[in-house]
Amino acid sequence: MTRARKASIYVALVLLSAVSVVPFLWMLATSVKHGHDIYTKVPNLLPVDRKTGEWAATLENYDYVLNVGGLGRAFVNSVWVCLILVPAKLLIDALAAYSFARIPFPGRDKLFVVLLGGMMVPTITLLVPRLHVTQALGMFDSGWGLIMPNIASVLDIFLLRQFFLSLPSELEEAALIDGASRMQIFWRIVLPLSKPVLAVVTITSFLFHWNDLVWPLVVLNDPDLYTLPLALQQLVASPDGGRAYYIMAGATLAVIPVIGVLLVFQRRILQGIAFTGLKA
Repeated sequence: MTRARKASIYVALVLLSAVSVVPFLWMLATSVKHGHDIYTKVPNLLPVDRKTGEWAATLENYDYVLNVGGLGRAFVNSVWVCLILVPAKLLIDALAAYSFARIPFPGRDKLFVVLLGGMMVPTITLLVPRLHVTQALGMFDSGWGLIMPNIASVLDIFLLRQFFLSLPSELEEAALIDGASRMQIFWRIVLPLSKPVLAVVTITSFLFHWNDLVWPLVVLNDPDLYTLPLALQQLVASPDGGRAYYIMAGATLAVIPVIGVLLVFQRRILQGIAFTGLKA
């Protein structure tokens, strides 16, 4: 590769990175600005006073959205929902995937095809049936109503099954000869060898449920149970909260945990994508 071509690739990557980073920096800067410093003739990324040009950053916007806007309580709600839902979902999906991949039983392949067929149904068409079932089980307008209908994912089962099929069958046969049970093989052999794909499923599940707005909007009425996306949507719709600096402060609070997770587990995500045979 010539130097000119390499330089052009680097320039293109820098420009693409800027396109991704600048909106986030603008959101972060707006979240610490006073209202009269946002709308100026000449846009300014830095939080400075538009009259004096002096540094004028403030944290009052965060104080408002956390206390008056209710995002502090919603943040806690989102955290505990993800802490319960993601591990439980991972366990159930892993058990189902192991059954479809390694345990022969009548109708196994046909049942798996039926599950995959369910992925073709638009999620929005399932809202009404899910809502009726949630109400019938007495979980409407409760934290469990957020968790139980999302306790399993066909897509995650499919990804885990594909990885389990790639594991050497000799390991399992040797364990069976030594007297190990199916559950012992699952816990002591399969799961330790499946850390890359387990990491991908965990991270993608966390990101989906952390950002989920539609289902909490349908199943929740009590503002004390609102998750972060729903509270942020209510903040935007409120007369006082719908100001740019409040919205940007709330959006910053919502996106910081996501960015932190992606930065910490970036290598795990890439490894998992490679192991599952998907294209990045």
